[in-house]
Formats: sequence, structure tokens, C-alpha cells
Amino acid sequence: MPASQTRSRARDRNNVLNRAEFLSLNQPPKGTQESRSSGRKQSGQTAAAGTQNSNPKERRQSQQLPEEDCMQLNPSFKGIAFNSLLAIDICMSKRLGVCANRASSWGGARSMINLLGITGHGIPWIAGTLICLVKSSTLAGQEVLMNLLLALLLDIMIVAGLQKLAKRKGPYDISPGLLDYLTMDTYAFPAGHASRAAMLSKFLLNHLVLAIPLRILLVLWAFCVGFSRVMIGRHHITDVLSGFVFGYLQFRLVELIWMSSNTCQMLISIW
Repeated sequence: MPASQTRSRARDRNNVLNRAEFLSLNQPPKGTQESRSSGRKQSGQTAAAGTQNSNPKERRQSQQLPEEDCMQLNPSFKGIAFNSLLAIDICMSKRLGVCANRASSWGGARSMINLLGITGHGIPWIAGTLICLVKSSTLAGQEVLMNLLLALLLDIMIVAGLQKLAKRKGPYDISPGLLDYLTMDTYAFPAGHASRAAMLSKFLLNHLVLAIPLRILLVLWAFCVGFSRVMIGRHHITDVLSGFVFGYLQFRLVELIWMSSNTCQMLISIW
């Protein structure tokens, strides 16, 4: 053992790297270790701070992005169905607008279709009702005519109010006529002619004794007036259908607020 120890000591002495001037080469400098450790600490702190700062943003994005993706990529079934029906309505209304202008396929029949539309206008019906009211001599006739006048005025006001709320344009860019401006029938939804025709046909069928052929002709007239508004490009199909529905509801409203004979006579005497 002493011999082996003496040999190892001799080797250490003879080794050049064990000298004092070469010891620094075998060990890394302290400054580098401290700088590396401080750098690691700083990088760890900045990474931790970055994760802390980015966590609220990432959380907000994770909370917001799925909702936006759902709104853009997964629309509701009701929205898809509504947009599809609206597109079909516009397409069909444009195809059925065969008298929208003179260059259309049925442009030569535009004047006749316009004349059919005038028969469902409010101004001629109000004027005719007033003339019949002046010439009427029976209390029952005056009662019916006064309530018919009330129904016509209600129709004009209700349709004008709904059109101002909806402000829907027609399938073609057609300016309203003079009679349309007088009754404030300037927009498409709902169709004023269709609502008036439905209300008048139901009113006359309910309060006049008519033969079966006349009753059939009255119903056909109401449908023709409504369909004529689609043919000249003033209204969509849904505008006309909604007009028929509103016309029936207006008739039910007039039946609820029906003026009695005494009330009608009082109003006539004031007039």
C-alpha cells in the first residue's frame, strides 16, 4: 500500500494539469456559473410572468372564439330556413313578374293588369261607399255602408303602419302611382290591395245576399287582385299572402267593433 500511494503521488506531481497555473482550465469559472444560473432564473421568471400575463388573454380568447365560430360556422336551423324561404320567395316573385315593364314577356298586358289592380284600390271603394251612403234610404243599408266605410279606413291605416314598420321593397324597382301615395301604400309588405280585396270579399259575402256564381266570382276577384300585384312586380308572393291574412283579421276586427244602427244614424246626422 505505501508503494502504490507513493507511485500515485509521483504521477500527480508529474501531471502538468495539476499545477496551480493550470487548475483554472479544469474547472469552469464561477462567473459563468452564476451568469448561467441567473440567466436561467431570469428566463424562468419571464416565462412564468409571460404565462401569467398571457393566461387571461388566452382564457378570454378560448371563451370568445368558440362562440364566434358557432355563430359563423354553425348558424341556427331557423336562420337557415328563413333565409332559404326568403330566397325562394324573391326568385319566384321575379319569375312571376311577367308584366313588370314593357320589355317583359307579358308587357302588352300591363295596362289591363293595372286596371285590375285599380279595382282593389282603397280610393275608388271609399268614393263608391260614400256615394251609396248618400243615396241609401234604408237603415239597414246605411248601417252596412257605414261599417264598410269604417273597414276601409281601418285597412288603409293598418296597412300603412305595417308598411312603415317593415319598409320592404318590391322585387322590381317600380315607383308607386298617385293613388298609392294617397293611401300611403308605398312599400311591399304587406300588400294593401290583397288585404283590401280579402277584407271586402269576406265582408260582402257575410252581409249581402248573393247568388252562388256571384260569390264564386267575388272570391276569384280577390285572388286575381292579389296575384296582379305580383305580376306587375310591386309585391312578393309572401307580401300578397300576408295581405290576405291581414285582410281576414281586419274583417274580424270590424265584426267585433260593429257599429249599431243608432250609432250610424248619429254619425250620419253629424256629417
